[in-house]
Amino acid sequence: MTEVQGPPGSGPAEGGPHERGTSVIETDGLRKTFGSTVAVDDLSLSVGPGEIFGFLGPNGAGKTTSIKMLLALVTPSEGRGAVLGRPLGDRTVRARIGFLPEHFRFHDCLTGRELLRFHGRLHRMRGLDLEARIDTLLARVDLIDAADRRIRGYSKGMLQRIGLAQALIHDPDLVFLDEPTSGLDPEAVVELREDIAGLARDGATVFLNTHNLTDAEKLADLVGVMRAGKLLALGTPAELRARSETTVTIAGRNLQRAAGEAPATTLLYRLPADGSVAPIVRELVERGGEIEEVRRETIGLEDVFLQIVREEQP
Repeated sequence: MTEVQGPPGSGPAEGGPHERGTSVIETDGLRKTFGSTVAVDDLSLSVGPGEIFGFLGPNGAGKTTSIKMLLALVTPSEGRGAVLGRPLGDRTVRARIGFLPEHFRFHDCLTGRELLRFHGRLHRMRGLDLEARIDTLLARVDLIDAADRRIRGYSKGMLQRIGLAQALIHDPDLVFLDEPTSGLDPEAVVELREDIAGLARDGATVFLNTHNLTDAEKLADLVGVMRAGKLLALGTPAELRARSETTVTIAGRNLQRAAGEAPATTLLYRLPADGSVAPIVRELVERGGEIEEVRRETIGLEDVFLQIVREEQP
């Protein structure tokens, strides 16, 4: 197999700007240090209404610290931000936010129904309206049959689903989910993804913090890639793929890499993810090549993520 560079100007294309309406989350230069350790450095992003934002990065990238700043659980060292149109920490906004942390601990002596009733009352919900909301959410996360069982007997997947229900008890406009599919079996992951997609269909904005690239691939409208506290890339999945490379394999007879070089039976091209193969095929045919097969490798967010992180390595 012969590897061939793409045509001039065929390097990775930069993703264009992602146009959205009024931002639900807006940050400008957020920075958080703990002593001499920089946990988050210059976080600037914008998330629009009804979007699922996939926040990607390895463990220790600064994703959870970023969420804590947005939720006003920790105070930024520098920078500014707004959530739902109000400055970080605004009390009137907190009632419109739902949160499922990665490592949550519920009172396991409670039943699923009692847990939701407890959190509903924390949001000043009472009476028939609260009970109706509890029934709706239990049905939504498929826990009706387990509603009156103590949660100490719930599986990991059931705990994640009841955790999602408590985050939604007050019908929030913005939901933060921190590694929601971590540790789940494949069936539970699929079910939880369906629940998350349903939130956006209902009009909520979802901030999905994950190192599971498949979750972001299947769910996110907008993706941010973070490593070592820095936001390396921000855009739609399509925009991020466009700045990556794809591999095209052309097989046949009498193929020539370029004028004056020896014939080859298989050529390998590296092109921008959105680059066209047609000019290459046309040139090969004009030079007497007989094309038998053209294969293009599909680029996923996992490939994009690895390319972005490796490009930014010191």
